Amino acid sequence: MPEHPSNTYSDSKPAKTLLERLVAFISPEPENRGELLEILHEAHDRNLLDAESLSMIEGVFQVSELSARDIMVPRPQMYVIDITKPIKEWLPEVLATAHSRFPAVEGERDKVVGILLSKDLLRYFMEESFDVRAILRPAIFIPESKRLNVLLRDFRANHNHMAMVVDEYGGIAGLVTIEDVLEQIVGDIEDEYDFDEDADNVLSVKPGMHGPRWRVRALTEVEAFNQELGVNLADDSVDTIGGLVCNHLGRMPQKEEKFDIGPLRFEVMRADARQIHMLMVEKLPTIMVKEEIESRTG
Repeated sequence: MPEHPSNTYSDSKPAKTLLERLVAFISPEPENRGELLEILHEAHDRNLLDAESLSMIEGVFQVSELSARDIMVPRPQMYVIDITKPIKEWLPEVLATAHSRFPAVEGERDKVVGILLSKDLLRYFMEESFDVRAILRPAIFIPESKRLNVLLRDFRANHNHMAMVVDEYGGIAGLVTIEDVLEQIVGDIEDEYDFDEDADNVLSVKPGMHGPRWRVRALTEVEAFNQELGVNLADDSVDTIGGLVCNHLGRMPQKEEKFDIGPLRFEVMRADARQIHMLMVEKLPTIMVKEEIESRTG
């Protein structure tokens, strides 16, 4: 039987991926990542690629360039539970923060002994004899330099959702979750508070328990914020309401954290380790503000 070398599997060329075919269709093959991005932007300009897809592709490129230290929640901002203390002491914080996972430590933040899943605490309410150590999941430790694309692959392969980031001396530098990595690609996963791009930075929403409420972009200028809400917050060292909040607290607040500034109650709706993105602001009744001032000066 005659041989047909050109038809053998070993000599056949691998099929091109969808992205490779798309790029080949739009223009000649790019020689580097920069040229590929230029081609993709041209495809967007020609309505061959929508903005969301372009943003996700750019996010994929970014993930391969970033490391764990770039997106981790720094050690001082981590919510942890100390299992050397009675459960009743730290359980209220677990309920208040509503996180699904917490690093479990023994006295010090560097002594991480496992990861506590909030759902596992249901057994505490049903079992007379409950040992929190017995329900801890193993903690995963990674170096600050670990690339996010490699970390995402490990998360998926090992079915982990959280990793502790350690510095060169073995100390805990922070933590990173699979959600943190995915958000570098697809944007903020919890987008129920997203604004219309054409809308104002301050949006009136349904009143809260104490008074009218607004959803506010953290990048809103303080002057515009004051004008919209009819208040007079001031901080000459910053331009935005997010900057004013950070200066007032002296640190970067956590998501879902609540605090009062003057006649307003703030709640952080969206934030990462580096900046605040969205705030919910409620105007408090005068009597509540007065009582708060009296309690502090008391």
